[in-house]
Amino acid sequence: MTPQTYIEFALSQGAEHALEVTIDQIAFDSRTYLKCLFGCSGGNPETPCHSQPGRVKPWEFEPLLKKYVWGILIHSKVERVTQDISLELEKKAFADGYYFAFSLSDCALCEGCGKMRGESCAHYTDTRPSMHGAGIDVFKTVRALGLPLEALSEPWREADLNFYSLVLVE
Repeated sequence: MTPQTYIEFALSQGAEHALEVTIDQIAFDSRTYLKCLFGCSGGNPETPCHSQPGRVKPWEFEPLLKKYVWGILIHSKVERVTQDISLELEKKAFADGYYFAFSLSDCALCEGCGKMRGESCAHYTDTRPSMHGAGIDVFKTVRALGLPLEALSEPWREADLNFYSLVLVE
């Protein structure tokens, strides 16, 4: 399969944009860990955040992710859409023989996270690390590709939201 096949699939599933990216177009910066630990609800050990103790840290992710050559960046105005598309694209790439295909996406699978209420994750096999949790500077990466992403301040409008996920394919 070609990257274009995966781009067309992502767009057919509702992505605003889907682009082929090479690994050298992805900006890595382990300072993302500071934003995960401080000022984010993911700093609470009861959440499924991938920056918690015992989990792979951004500086550990970088050499692993740099073994990939290319992937598909997915953009949507709806968080759940980016996650759903990236999970389906990961499965599709795996079935096409790209057995290391791997999705990076914020989790929006549940309406109110069970982990936040002290329950077990209802979708453990479908959670993936976020791009920023894996040490990717999402702002720098997507802006360099000409895609929209701005820091929002309160009050924000739904129309201002932009969500991204990344499926590393090969």
